[in-house]
Amino acid sequence: MKIDGQFGLPSREELESYRIWDSYFTPSHSHPGKDGSSLLLADIEKSKRALEVGRFEKACFFAHVGIGTTTDAELETLLREKPELVLEPLDRYPDLLLGMIQMNGNDLASSLAALDQWLGDGPMLGVYFPGGGPGAMTCTHPNMEPLIEKIAELDGVIMQHTWFKTGGKQGPGESTPAELAELAAKFPDQKFLCAHAGGEWEQGIRAVRDSPNILIETSGFDATAGFVEMGVRELGAERIVFGSHLPSRSLGTELAKVTAAEIPEAARKQILGANFRALLAPAFRRKGRAV
Repeated sequence: MKIDGQFGLPSREELESYRIWDSYFTPSHSHPGKDGSSLLLADIEKSKRALEVGRFEKACFFAHVGIGTTTDAELETLLREKPELVLEPLDRYPDLLLGMIQMNGNDLASSLAALDQWLGDGPMLGVYFPGGGPGAMTCTHPNMEPLIEKIAELDGVIMQHTWFKTGGKQGPGESTPAELAELAAKFPDQKFLCAHAGGEWEQGIRAVRDSPNILIETSGFDATAGFVEMGVRELGAERIVFGSHLPSRSLGTELAKVTAAEIPEAARKQILGANFRALLAPAFRRKGRAV
């Protein structure tokens, strides 16, 4: 591997060969702020240098769309009344950004309507089920099933926040990889992304090992030797998807989880881009777009 002397990363040419598609980009945690999307756009702009250094082709963020996923009632109303604020990042950075919407499992009617609006008729490609905040709901809750059915109908990608925490859950709406495996068993034809591989990744990988429709995502916890190697060994490279968690995580540590792993070069290319493109392909086709 040729190392870039300035940044300590693989060379520009090597990074470009990976065709990196980031599945977990979190500028301002996709929270626009009361003054429209200025906070979100400013954070995207601040992140652009890191995305350029990493030679990322695409980055996927998770938009709030006014269905009660924040604690700011004024913002929620603004997003419902002015959907152009939701679209502004995609309009400003059309060659870089992909979008998914944040779901509120506690408001089933609004979430189903948002799926029709933003996935069915709009540009979004999937959904994010959060682990905290007013929209969070444990993924085994009965409300999840009609949402999954609708998402599957619309060929959407599903990213589920997961974490195993020592001492128990941070909040009642948080989900673990084991709970995601329970949900995924009910929808064997739908793919699920297990965000952060459950944080405590050794437990997380084992929890989803026998769920072939679950892929793990790499971001959000400190880089630790052996993570990606275990994932490839236990799940196969085809079940791992790269996420950066930029800008709240380091480009170098998040990329190094994959670029410095002792795995075949072909596996690196799968993890850094090819697997996410394959997941998104049905949604792209539905919208008449090429991956």
